Order: sequence, then C-alpha cells, then structure tokens
Amino acid sequence: ELRSEHAKGRVGAGINVRKGTISDMYADHVIQPVLVNSSALKLATECVGMILKIDDVVAVK
Repeated sequence: ELRSEHAKGRVGAGINVRKGTISDMYADHVIQPVLVNSSALKLATECVGMILKIDDVVAVK
C-alpha cells in the first residue's frame, strides 16, 4: 500500500503507527533530517571498520 502511494507521487506518505494507516508524514510533522541518517550510516561504517581491524583475541581465564 505504501509503495503504491509513493508510485502515485505522494513522496511524503509513510506509516502512521499510532493510527495503523498510511498518512502524509509532512502533514503529521514527522520529518527526519538527512543528516541523522547519514550520521548513523557513517557511525555504523566506522564501527564495522574497527571490528574488522581487530586481529587478536584476548583469552579470558
């Protein structure tokens, strides 16, 4: 249903979890800045890089 709304050109359509329906997120004042998403992706990428750089396992006695 959400995909069909987006296909109709309603790019602000999203899932309203309180009502359980598809509604206009801009009208409901639910707007997430791009900076939040890009920062989360950057942080996740950095964390994965740090995990992959670990080349020793510390044995616990």
